[in-house]
Amino acid sequence: MIEVVAKLGRGPVFLAGEMLECVITFTNPLSASSTSASSEMLAWASAQIHCQFHASENRVALPPSDGSKHDVQAENETVFVPNRGERGQCILSTPPKILFCDLRLDPGESKSYSYCETLPIDGPPSFRGQSVKYVYKLTIGCQRVNSPIKLLRVPFRVLVLHGLKDYQFPQDEAVAPSNPFLEEEEGLKKDSRLADLATELLMVATSRRSLHLYNISNTRGKFSVSLQTEESIQEEFQRRKGQPVSFSTHARHQEACLHTAQSSFSLPIPLSSTPGFTTNIVSLKWRLHFEFVTSGESADTCLVRGSHSEAVTWTGVEHIEVDTFSWDLPIKVLPTNPILASYVSQFSSTNSITI
Repeated sequence: MIEVVAKLGRGPVFLAGEMLECVITFTNPLSASSTSASSEMLAWASAQIHCQFHASENRVALPPSDGSKHDVQAENETVFVPNRGERGQCILSTPPKILFCDLRLDPGESKSYSYCETLPIDGPPSFRGQSVKYVYKLTIGCQRVNSPIKLLRVPFRVLVLHGLKDYQFPQDEAVAPSNPFLEEEEGLKKDSRLADLATELLMVATSRRSLHLYNISNTRGKFSVSLQTEESIQEEFQRRKGQPVSFSTHARHQEACLHTAQSSFSLPIPLSSTPGFTTNIVSLKWRLHFEFVTSGESADTCLVRGSHSEAVTWTGVEHIEVDTFSWDLPIKVLPTNPILASYVSQFSSTNSITI
C-alpha cells in the first residue's frame, strides 16, 4: 500500500499566467517492525493540468465533436488520460510531465516530488453557471506494474484578468545573463512581477469613476437594488431561438426614502464569484438591478391624540396607488487577489489517495 498526497503550496486559487506549484509525496505507511512490512514499487507517475467544459443539454446546443481517437485512449487503462471518466469535454491541457520512473519505497519511507507549471493565460476562468461549467484540475497519474492507472485529482480555481495576456516583460530582462543555479528563484521573481502587474492594472481600472443618472423627481416611496449576474449563451449555441438569459442574485438592499434627501448603499461582492468574461459559447455580465416604487399621493397623514402638548402619532394609509420603475446599471467586476479568494474557496489545498 502506498499513500499519495498532493498539496498546493499557496492555496487553490490562481491568476491565469501564474505558476502553479504542487508537492506530491509518496509514502509507504507500514513501519519496518510490522510483520507484513515489505517494499512497495511504482512503475511511473505523471502530472498534467486540464480544463473540463460541461454544458447543459437543455440550454446549450454544441456541435458534434470528433473525439473518437481520444475516446479509444480513454478506455485503455494503460494510457494516462487525465480526464478519464469525467463528464464534458477537455478544452485545454498542458503537456504531461513525468515525476519519476521505477520508484521503490521501503517500509516507513516517503519521497516528495515538485510539479511546477505555468497556467495558460488564454484559457477561460473557472465558472459554475446554470448553463455551462469550466473546471480546472491537476491530475496525478501513477501505476504499479501490471495494474491499472490510478488518478489523483486536485481541483483549483483560475481567475482571468484582461490585459495580462498582452503584457511583455522588458527586453533587458529577457537578454540578461542568467544563473542556472537560480532557476527556481528566477521563476518566482517572474511570478512576483506578474502579481505586481495585476495589482497595478486593477488599481488603474478601479480608480476611474463615472456618473450614471436615472432621474425620478418623486421622493415618496422606496427602492431596492440587487447585485446580479447575467449568463447568456451565444446565439449560434442556443438550444432554442430567443432563449431567455439566466440571472443570479448575489446581494440585495432595500430602503424607504420618504423624507430622505440622500441615501447610500453597499453591496458586498462574494469572493467566490466569477468576474465577467466572454467565450465563444457563453457570456457573463454583472449589473445593478434597481426597482423604484413611488406614490403620486401625499402620505403625510397623521393622527393627533389628546392635547397639542402630547406626542404626534403617524399612521400609514391602508391603500395607496403606486408606480413601479426598474433600471439596470451594467457594472464591471474584476478579479480579486487570489490569496484572499483562497480563504473562502470550496476546494482544499491537499488531496490524497491510497493505491
